[in-house]
Amino acid sequence: MNELLTTCRSRGATIIHAPSDCMPAYQQHPARLRTLQLPAIAGRPADVEFWCSAIPTEEQALYPIDQSDGGEDDDPAEHAEWAATLAAEGRNPGLPWQTQNAAITIDPQRDFISDRGDEVWNILKHQHIENVILVGVHTNMCVLGRPFGLRQQVRSGFNVVLMRDLTDCMYNPHRWPFVDHFTGNDLIVSHIERFVCPTITSDQILGGLPHVSKYDQRTARDVLTATPGKPAETPGRGWWTPVTLPGSLPAEVGDVSQNTAVWLRCTVRLPKSMLTGGPAVLQLPADANATAWLNGKPLTPPTAADTAWPLPADAVLADGINLLVLKLQPGQSPSLLAEAPVVRCGQQTLTLAGRWQLQLDSGSDLSSIPLPAQFGIGSDVLFEPTMAGPDKR
Repeated sequence: MNELLTTCRSRGATIIHAPSDCMPAYQQHPARLRTLQLPAIAGRPADVEFWCSAIPTEEQALYPIDQSDGGEDDDPAEHAEWAATLAAEGRNPGLPWQTQNAAITIDPQRDFISDRGDEVWNILKHQHIENVILVGVHTNMCVLGRPFGLRQQVRSGFNVVLMRDLTDCMYNPHRWPFVDHFTGNDLIVSHIERFVCPTITSDQILGGLPHVSKYDQRTARDVLTATPGKPAETPGRGWWTPVTLPGSLPAEVGDVSQNTAVWLRCTVRLPKSMLTGGPAVLQLPADANATAWLNGKPLTPPTAADTAWPLPADAVLADGINLLVLKLQPGQSPSLLAEAPVVRCGQQTLTLAGRWQLQLDSGSDLSSIPLPAQFGIGSDVLFEPTMAGPDKR
């Protein structure tokens, strides 16, 4: 990667480093100060400062992998030992990085440093840049979704491409679609090619051949023909499968006992502008025998005379991506919900009709995930207000 940056810099390219979660280490770096000294240009796109979990071109796409476990595929014993070592050093095992990789050179005379979407947009406009190349990790999380990531670059009107051989995803092969790590990465790249933006490889600038990881032992590699693996079990039994609400259980789930509970989940972006309309509540059908969680926090059931579940103020991520989980108790299947859930804030509403994810209860607690929802849940089950008003993008 550093060879690429050096070559691009020598040809006049502007290099922006985005060391997310490591910005304190660069507060006094000349490349950071250069960023802060740029006057703000008018016309900044709306919401460019926020994480972006989907753009309109992804609306009909089925997200190709399940990354809701955080994508970790390391040995549990090794992971525990590594976490203990970090803790002993006074570092957060969940957020251990403190700086960008030291092998990547930051030119103090020319480069910029920012992990903010509004600042990156401002840099690009000041430099009269229209064409953007993104490299780095992780493809299915920060590279796609950060405020400076691929989706926001597309939304802002830049000609953006992903350099697909200098990126990598977080994916656990023991999760759907049950393929090896590198094929999982190819599935994400294929999703990006089809629904987000084009991709290129480093040899188109450096010459030679595209970079291939020494750990990638596959004999055939083609992101456009990468296909999901075969499921280990029937859809919805041990792994999440798509379902449309309101609606019934998908036929491929098969026969379900009346004693089996059903888990449902989606993500919801609630802008501050919507939350100022009044207390946020979740409205479910009156006959729904359910339990609900928002970002892992249980919702208090409504009284018998009400159908509104208050959303805990300390659980709501304003302008962020919220994980909403429902557990329908036995007796609800196979009809699931006769009406779509609705989030209400005063007079404003967001109807959660469309694609959710479903899994039959097997005794595991599925009310939360290890990472924030913006990292762990794909683009295909997101509900958010559109620019014109509350609706599903």
